[in-house]
Amino acid sequence: MSETLHDLLALVWTGMITGCLYAIGALGLVMVFKATRVVNFAHGNLAALAGFVVYALTTTGGGFGWIAAVVVALAIVVVLAVISYGLIARVSERSDLRGTIATLGISLVLQGAVQVLFGADIVNLDLPVPVWSAEVAGLRITSYDITVLVVAFLVVATLFLVIERTRIGIAFRAVSTSPFASRVCGLNLYAVQGLAWGAAATLGVIASLLIIPSTFLSSTTVAAFMLQSFAAAVLGGFSSLPGSIIGGLIVGVAMNLFSYFVTSELSSTFLLVLMLVALNVFPGGIMPQRGGGSRA
Repeated sequence: MSETLHDLLALVWTGMITGCLYAIGALGLVMVFKATRVVNFAHGNLAALAGFVVYALTTTGGGFGWIAAVVVALAIVVVLAVISYGLIARVSERSDLRGTIATLGISLVLQGAVQVLFGADIVNLDLPVPVWSAEVAGLRITSYDITVLVVAFLVVATLFLVIERTRIGIAFRAVSTSPFASRVCGLNLYAVQGLAWGAAATLGVIASLLIIPSTFLSSTTVAAFMLQSFAAAVLGGFSSLPGSIIGGLIVGVAMNLFSYFVTSELSSTFLLVLMLVALNVFPGGIMPQRGGGSRA
């Protein structure tokens, strides 16, 4: 195998790993959009808060184990996500745009709160998994890679199982198709939408806790990471859950290749250009919602 081909395969592999994380974050954005027609710009800062809570509980004398700290952080973030939905529910009913702008305000408040509570320092947060690596077909595969793939598979499988096979999933699909008809049929619109916000926050927390060990944790890191997730949602079709997975993989691989062969300094610019090109070629996304949106 030539050196160039080996490098290319390694870049594609690592791009797919990060793409899985972008996809999980994008799933959360799409769930909120499908349920409420609001683009949740507070998604990243909610996830960042969870990262700092886990860090504080596990490394600064909190005395918590990693799993217990994650459970506490997840509970805090889900509650805050539901409260955030409650704050903008009436506003978003009048105008989707007003609801989206309101999430920008919530995002700024959360970012300020994180800086006040935890400071602006950069910290490290590792996953509690054994560190090992192996060469498979010329590719270096690590325990981190396997962890990301397993967690991503379990998250996606669970999400789609719930949406397709449970009454909650049926209610979510009904609300995402027609909120008015769902209300007429007796569904509690606010309860279903609140559950969607809570589930989306959970997805954001999972994605952030997996991405932080590969970079670092600061008050802006996870929010910046969610920009890639936003791009993944746009590429896939913002109302398509399967599309967000495909979009996440595309963004992960494309950004990895661009950073290696061109420059990493213009990666954000490349991401914006990628979104613009994709929107012109696929106005509804790679996998646009079909049939009225009755399915995920």
